[in-house]
Formats: sequence, structure tokens, C-alpha cells
Amino acid sequence: MTDKKIHLNGYMDAPPDKFEEVNIAVQEHIALTRAEEGCISFEVTPCPNVKGRFLVAEIFQNRAAFDQHQIRTGQSEWAKITKGMPRTYEITEEA
Repeated sequence: MTDKKIHLNGYMDAPPDKFEEVNIAVQEHIALTRAEEGCISFEVTPCPNVKGRFLVAEIFQNRAAFDQHQIRTGQSEWAKITKGMPRTYEITEEA
């Protein structure tokens, strides 16, 4: 079995009263994620066209690395701050 890279692309919408808190917290979230084993690329940037929207683009070495990221993130301060915020993501495996 060949490990395939996992790509996640999409966005998260922060309500106006939480935008600044999320915008500050995302810096630590990015740093922690980029330090994870198997993280190839991780970008979270404010959308220039939709207020409160953060564009998300991730690439992980394989499914195991992506799954570990999901576990760590689910227990993080980031998860607490962004709990309940609408997310629209597409997750694909590299062919």
C-alpha cells in the first residue's frame, strides 16, 4: 500500500465578535501544525473578499499524519476558540 498525500482545502467563517480572537489565535495554530510530523504545508489566511472568512489549505504526508493532526487539533486551544464556527472543507487524497 502506498501512502498518499492528504489535501484539505476550504474555509472557516468567524463571527464578527470573534474575528480578532481567531486572527490572533491562528498564529499559534499555524506554528504548532507546521511543527507536526508529516505536515508538508499549512496555510490559514483571511479571505480578501469575505469578511470573517479564513481560507484553509493543508497538505499532509499521509492519512496517519492527517489523522494525528485532527486528534491534536481537537484537543487544542484553537478548537475551544473556534468551536461551532461553520467550516466548509474538501479532503482529497493525491492520485
